[in-house]
Amino acid sequence: MYRSFFGNLKWFHWSVLGSILILSVTWYKVQLDVEINEWFGTFYNMIQKALAEPGSVSYETYLAELLNFAEIAVFLIVIAVILEFYIQHYIFRWRKAMNDYYMQNWHLVRHIEGASQRVQEDTMRFARIMEGLGVSFMRSIMTLMAFLPILWGLSAEITELPVIGQIDNALIFVAVFFAVFGTVLLAVVGIKLPGLEFQNQKVEAAYRKELVLAEDSEKHAHPKSIRELFGDVRTNYFRLYLHYLYFGVARWSYLQFGVVVPYIALGPTIVSGAITLGMMQQIVRAFGRVESSFQFLVNSWSTIVELISIYKRLRAFEVVIRVHQKQSQEKRAELTQKLSA
Repeated sequence: MYRSFFGNLKWFHWSVLGSILILSVTWYKVQLDVEINEWFGTFYNMIQKALAEPGSVSYETYLAELLNFAEIAVFLIVIAVILEFYIQHYIFRWRKAMNDYYMQNWHLVRHIEGASQRVQEDTMRFARIMEGLGVSFMRSIMTLMAFLPILWGLSAEITELPVIGQIDNALIFVAVFFAVFGTVLLAVVGIKLPGLEFQNQKVEAAYRKELVLAEDSEKHAHPKSIRELFGDVRTNYFRLYLHYLYFGVARWSYLQFGVVVPYIALGPTIVSGAITLGMMQQIVRAFGRVESSFQFLVNSWSTIVELISIYKRLRAFEVVIRVHQKQSQEKRAELTQKLSA
């Protein structure tokens, strides 16, 4: 899965140089997001002034601020679209590297259950998930690196939390605590999902194999065998639906409550009038970016579960290849020793 792409000089320009390019452009996108965050502070302070003192802000000044946002946003859109286009090609090259490696060793693994599915479907799903999940993970790390110092600086004005009272860097404490709580909560609630997803792929593969064999032989796909195989599929899906039901309750409850968390934390500060509207917007937006970065596992848990199940299947596939390769090397070594003797 990884060595076929990152460990092969044939793909050096895509795997190494391409990764550096993606990281660099992603970091630049985060910096543009930081600029937008600063713009929100200036813009809402201007709105607060305009509402409090009618006539203090001209219409031209108001439009000029909107144009400033438009300049940053248009540049961000262009960069995002080009980067997404490049990443799609990058990921497909990764899939091709995997496909080439598996097909070179097809004679060793063709007997494995669902071998064709693993080469075609699992590599496709692996590439698709890595396209979304991998980029999201990098963006979360870089967003955290960019916005954490900003939130740290803004937290200087926030010295009190409801119930807890006085605390330094209160917003950092709330963001970290709430994200860790959510990650642990969903990891515990969804602990059975990876195994069920893996089992789901097995029963689907068994059902598909019977149908494929029936295309060439009447000995397969009899009503009884089909009922049993599809019954296994149905049982596993219903079990998955049940577990995803309570997982969804926990996940959506957590995410919806998270919307009001920064406003709860800012309660005493807002009531005391210690910050401006613009600063509040900056704080809420920076808090959201830091919190969402810490919540990467929370937001991506369902996708991670799917990736784990695919990884297990491809890993088992590769183990067989490596065992055969090791045995071949040992046989060659024994033959060399006999010839030299």
